[in-house]
Amino acid sequence: MASILQSSVGLLRSRLSRRIVSSVFLSIVVIEVIIFIPSFVRRYREKLSDLQDVSTEVLFTAKATAMLNADLETVLQLIQQSLKPGSVILGANLCAADGTLIDTFGEPPTIDCAAVPEGQAVKRLTEGRRRYDVAWPSDRLSGEYILVVRHDASGVIHEMWQYALAIAGLVLIISAFVTLVTIVVLEQILIIPVLRLRDDLQQAGEAVSQDQPPQFQTQAIHRQDELGEVSRAFCQMFDRVHQEICDRKQAEQALKAEQAKSEKLLLNILPDTIAEQLKQEVGAIASRFDEATILFADIVDFTGLSAQVAPGELVNILNEIFSTFDCIADGLSLEKIKTIGDAYMVVGGLPEPRPDHAQAILEMAIQMLDAIQSFKRHDGTPFRLRIGINTGPVIAGVIGIKKFSYDLWGDAVNIASRMESHGVIDRIQISESTYRHVQEQYQFEDRGCIDIKGRGSMHTYLFKGRHGEHCSTMG
Repeated sequence: MASILQSSVGLLRSRLSRRIVSSVFLSIVVIEVIIFIPSFVRRYREKLSDLQDVSTEVLFTAKATAMLNADLETVLQLIQQSLKPGSVILGANLCAADGTLIDTFGEPPTIDCAAVPEGQAVKRLTEGRRRYDVAWPSDRLSGEYILVVRHDASGVIHEMWQYALAIAGLVLIISAFVTLVTIVVLEQILIIPVLRLRDDLQQAGEAVSQDQPPQFQTQAIHRQDELGEVSRAFCQMFDRVHQEICDRKQAEQALKAEQAKSEKLLLNILPDTIAEQLKQEVGAIASRFDEATILFADIVDFTGLSAQVAPGELVNILNEIFSTFDCIADGLSLEKIKTIGDAYMVVGGLPEPRPDHAQAILEMAIQMLDAIQSFKRHDGTPFRLRIGINTGPVIAGVIGIKKFSYDLWGDAVNIASRMESHGVIDRIQISESTYRHVQEQYQFEDRGCIDIKGRGSMHTYLFKGRHGEHCSTMG
């Protein structure tokens, strides 16, 4: 019993439990009060009726005296003499049939004899219900007299207060007992399952995104009522939400992986700054650079090789060579622009300007000549390069909406291409503008003026080596 009370009191911490308990308790109290009111009124009337029975005895005494033709003045005296000690009768009026007062004793009643109708007793509570007056009509006294009796009703009020308090205590005891029974029953069939469901809902909010779902308390509920249906619906809903979140997380991970691939591919095609600009802007992207250095390199007699080997092998050889060149460009922080067939184009000084663009491009050319020696033809001879370099203003950017690439435009680009096409095998030919940037760090062979297609006569130089190194003319 103690454990039941302890558990029930503990449940009162729940707002739902307190609401149910208070509703049940108040409902029982209201029902008992509704039942008690008619009982109280009926008992009160019975008590007043008991007072009226006492006055009936007085009526009989007066009636007997009148029948004996006694002196009227002695009627009320006989009535007073017949009253017992502590009687509830406090006084009386005796009147003639026409309402004329004949005699009186004690506290005078407030009922007027002249207002008493024939054949009907008149009853009245006065002085805060502490006095109860009863008037008997003349037909009760041989048609000659009217008798009005005053009663002390204060004892009735006291008894009714005691009765009300006793009933109120009984109502409270019954209400408390029924409420306790209700709590014990609701504890098992409603409150505890609801509290478990609440705890599971709180746990579900924290565990919905976890890979392994928790074991809910409501999964152990096997009931065939509405609460069991709610518990099963909750578990099913959580399973669906958890599965959808897991599927969404997988989709997001797959999307992030694809975005990373797309980002990597985009950065492989375009410089970082241009890629970010392209993601934010719509339309052509172009910037002018007052000075940049462009390198063109061409594999000598690669077209003739394409007729001697299979296409797949040819592509693999070209891929290995250009991949090596790409690594050299990355190491020198240079920007590869494109490959056209067996031609390779790289630039220094953009998209981020740098003061040593010409030196970096020349270092690129030197390392390319060294790297090409490790690639051999079928006859064992190494591949050979022809490299041309020029420095000047260019426009760089991205145009179009399909298959776009970062490219260069300007006369400086055309001159760099001519430096390569009019160059010497296994040598690096630079223009005069490039020479002015690198002449302090490197040694060159003055080739003099040569006729450049579409440009006329131009002064060019062939790289010999770095200052301080033993130089020998290559080729």
